[in-house]
Amino acid sequence: MYRLTAEEQTVVARAAALADAHIAPHANRVDREGCFPAESLKALADGGFMGLMIPVEHGGMGLRLRASMAVLEQIGQRCGSTAMIFLMHLCGSSCYVADAAANPAGPFAVLLGEVASGRHLSTLAWSEKGSRSHFWAPVGKARQEEGHVVLDAHKSWVTTANHADGYVATSVSATGTGIDLYLVRAGDAGWSVSGRWDGVGLRGNASNPMVLDSCRIPVDRRMGPAGGALDIMLGVVLPIFQLGCAAIATSQAEESIRLTTAHLGASRLHHLDAALSDLPVLRARLAQMRINTDRARAHISATLDSVEAPTDATTLLVLETKASAADAARETTELAMLACGGAAFSRHLEVERCFRDCRAMSVMAPTSDVIREFVGRALVGLPVFG
Repeated sequence: MYRLTAEEQTVVARAAALADAHIAPHANRVDREGCFPAESLKALADGGFMGLMIPVEHGGMGLRLRASMAVLEQIGQRCGSTAMIFLMHLCGSSCYVADAAANPAGPFAVLLGEVASGRHLSTLAWSEKGSRSHFWAPVGKARQEEGHVVLDAHKSWVTTANHADGYVATSVSATGTGIDLYLVRAGDAGWSVSGRWDGVGLRGNASNPMVLDSCRIPVDRRMGPAGGALDIMLGVVLPIFQLGCAAIATSQAEESIRLTTAHLGASRLHHLDAALSDLPVLRARLAQMRINTDRARAHISATLDSVEAPTDATTLLVLETKASAADAARETTELAMLACGGAAFSRHLEVERCFRDCRAMSVMAPTSDVIREFVGRALVGLPVFG
């Protein structure tokens, strides 16, 4: 359904092979121990995938959004945690690309080479304790001091916290009007991460709170014009994030289909001399799982079409996609749990990991409830981000 070129299909196939060899073997341990998937991220870096969406002239692959989502889904089918970390890297580095396009001689143009070579892992630090899932409304502030910017904020759920090389952080602009985006680097003073991520799913994400306490950085670390970050946030990052979350949710649904199909075919009712797949009720559940997943992927495809050729419906489609896929994945993985029964509930299969991992997409900002509010406001003629 992604309708890729032959060249893009080759890249996706290479990503799938890498994921089989270097990501899937670590997935259960990452989930069980709640540990950061360092080996998986290194494999992606060594394979050149950190530069997936970095322009070719800066050393990256220069893949379009459509193919990048197909790659992300392949990663997600092997390990949801690795896929989420990789998505946040794509989002963070897209901010660098946006600034470099507007300022070719600026510092972010140089940073793109580090990203493309796998030497820089990026992430976002947008959600805040004070505004929760309303990522577009930071309460943390920036102030200027002697040619530097000083940031103070309490960020929540920063994926890859303590592991990333660069954190794209939001703040109320130092001008007092609008929002700014700044790059906080791992070696900077004045930031810290608290606690240890212990989520129900996506347990390798290291999504911990991050405090910026008089974090002093050079003024040229701002991305975009002063007070104008919302254009990058909504115009550049949001489509990648929304579609990426949808691709990861769909990957969990797809993997649950694979696992369920294998279990129903291999398990037998010896007293009836029949396989579980011979039972009509279980085949019906499997069929509904396929329908749900195909429908979610079709929504992703339609949204990609609209992003590539924007219309009045594009914004709503981008907003809808994450919620649509999250709903489909929740229902599909629940059907997988029911179809596989005690084998799934007792963790003899990996179905329950898909069941847990996909639920993050409903509560990750913007949450499915917030997305429905966005769409509802648009439908009755109100400002979406009012």
